[in-house]
Amino acid sequence: MLNKIYTFSKNILQNFQSLSLLLARLAVAYGFLNPAVMKWSNMKGTADFFGSIGIPFPMVNAYMAATTELLGVILLTIGLFTRLISVPLMVVMVVAITTVHLVHGFSAGNNGFEIPLYYFLFLFIFASHGAGKFSLDYYLFEKKKEDS
Repeated sequence: MLNKIYTFSKNILQNFQSLSLLLARLAVAYGFLNPAVMKWSNMKGTADFFGSIGIPFPMVNAYMAATTELLGVILLTIGLFTRLISVPLMVVMVVAITTVHLVHGFSAGNNGFEIPLYYFLFLFIFASHGAGKFSLDYYLFEKKKEDS
């Protein structure tokens, strides 16, 4: 009986896999938009902040973080090179967690590492599962394999 329920629910819910990946990609991309724009609109301020928290080569790292985030917004939104862009975005999240959020604990309400951790986990899902069928990755790379 449990096996039948599991199989029945799996057969129905797996049809929503690509939709869930699309919605998650859009949510994560949107979450990176404001921080990327803020960094680009005040690069000197971003570099000064990076330097104040001990990040080496603050100007170089400010440009790298801002570029990675902005590229991530674009690529996650359209689902292009999703696995590839997820890895440097995960690095950005690890740096954010260890340099800014960790000292505040877990809770997002205290500027803790809760939200960056969630972003990291979503990015890990994208890196390991891909973008799903509602993506350029699928149409450019996966669909051709299925048609062959």
